[in-house]
Amino acid sequence: MSLLEVANLTKSFPTGRNLLGRRTGWTHAVRDVSFTLDAGECLAVVGESGAGKSTVGRMVLRLVESDSGTVMFDGEDVLVAKPARLREMRRGMQMIFQDPHSSLDPRMMVLDAVVEPLIVHTDMDRQARRRRAEELLDKVGIGARYLGRYPAELSGGQLQRVAIARALTLQPKMIVCDEPVAALDVSVRAQVLNLLRDLQEELGLAYLFVCHDLALIEVIADRVLVMKSGGVVEAGTVEQIYTRPREDYTRELLDAIPVPVPRATRKA
Repeated sequence: MSLLEVANLTKSFPTGRNLLGRRTGWTHAVRDVSFTLDAGECLAVVGESGAGKSTVGRMVLRLVESDSGTVMFDGEDVLVAKPARLREMRRGMQMIFQDPHSSLDPRMMVLDAVVEPLIVHTDMDRQARRRRAEELLDKVGIGARYLGRYPAELSGGQLQRVAIARALTLQPKMIVCDEPVAALDVSVRAQVLNLLRDLQEELGLAYLFVCHDLALIEVIADRVLVMKSGGVVEAGTVEQIYTRPREDYTRELLDAIPVPVPRATRKA
């Protein structure tokens, strides 16, 4: 059995209201999306802006409520779990957001941000929480010396490493990575991607990796789910998607990857 089994996930959002306050239309953000994710695997969900990929990631964690479908995580349906049970289940599934500047509270020191999940979900004392934070900051490559810093004192790359450490605090089995390097400088992206890959190998993590750039996923993903207009248009291994794409839309995404030689073309 897969760690995550998503079936027929659907979500629509109202687009407006008339003068009487009645809804005038709907946008179908996600249409009948299904996929699986095994323990220790990375599944990349790719597509252009508005394809519905981030909404899928948020529905998996039930940060956005779905209209229909099932999300089975470790044998339990996330979508029907009662609040207390959902809180327990979220220990095993965490999220890394695109912009670390907005995902971390600017009023909280790094130490407080990293240990907050431990305060909510465990009965660890203050010293044990600090030791865990020190261990995690060392693991993500910035060190315990940053524990007393505020987000405004850190670079974007350092902040994202703090966000990764926070996501690891409760030893999850799966992390939803929502465009985790899109807000970073180009020079920092490879470092953070390599860190995520190393952590996956070391800790056996499963990643649902939401991304619009196919050039990035080649180094981290095992399988790819290509989305367009809320639906899945193609799925396969990284090798299949990169070398034998079946759909024109997938070929267009591949053609958009920059090549090192001007006027050169990719071979697909």
